[in-house]
Amino acid sequence: MLDLIEAESGPNPTATILILHGLGADGNDFVPIAQELRLEGVGPVRFVFPHAPVMPVTINGGYRMRAWYDILGTEHQGVQDEAGLRRSQQLVEALIAREKERGIPAHRIVLAGFSQGCAMALLTGLRQPERLAGIVGMSGYLPLAEKTAAERSEAGRGTPIFLAHGTHDNVIELARATASRDALKALGYDVEWHEYLMPHSVCPEEIEHLDAWLVRVLSAD
Repeated sequence: MLDLIEAESGPNPTATILILHGLGADGNDFVPIAQELRLEGVGPVRFVFPHAPVMPVTINGGYRMRAWYDILGTEHQGVQDEAGLRRSQQLVEALIAREKERGIPAHRIVLAGFSQGCAMALLTGLRQPERLAGIVGMSGYLPLAEKTAAERSEAGRGTPIFLAHGTHDNVIELARATASRDALKALGYDVEWHEYLMPHSVCPEEIEHLDAWLVRVLSAD
């Protein structure tokens, strides 16, 4: 099991939001942003912030850092670390299973992520055997896009998706994010899309939109 940080907005939580950080960060990265969410109307929520494994990252000269998978080259080269993606998919699936064991049903679990974490949220969330409450992808992309149609779960086709990206993102280009959005829409997913005048980051307006979306998907029972 991954090392992680947990926080609960009240006793006996009835929903879980699992947030996956980006390359080189750790679970602490999104704790302040989660604290800005106003989810009182959906009942007590458990936030889970896992730390990715430490591994050498090729594009950074083999330097060891927290990463969900290796970055083998620039996005234009289109080379993906499928083995690393699959390994981390299993780690995230174990976290989802842990929440179910603690009494949170799949339809009350939101899987969210930023950058590499976004890729992992989409990769894992779309393949869950039960529909999640929602999937959040911030400043990222859909990995292994060509395999999504064949591997996605039937039950998960109704999972709502929130995608957001910066127009000035110089780490993951906007075009890659919009291609991911379009691919998901073509597969029939309900995608709420937002773009903001920002770099590879998160902005206050995004948090406001995410907050409203979370209230909606966690109030949909």
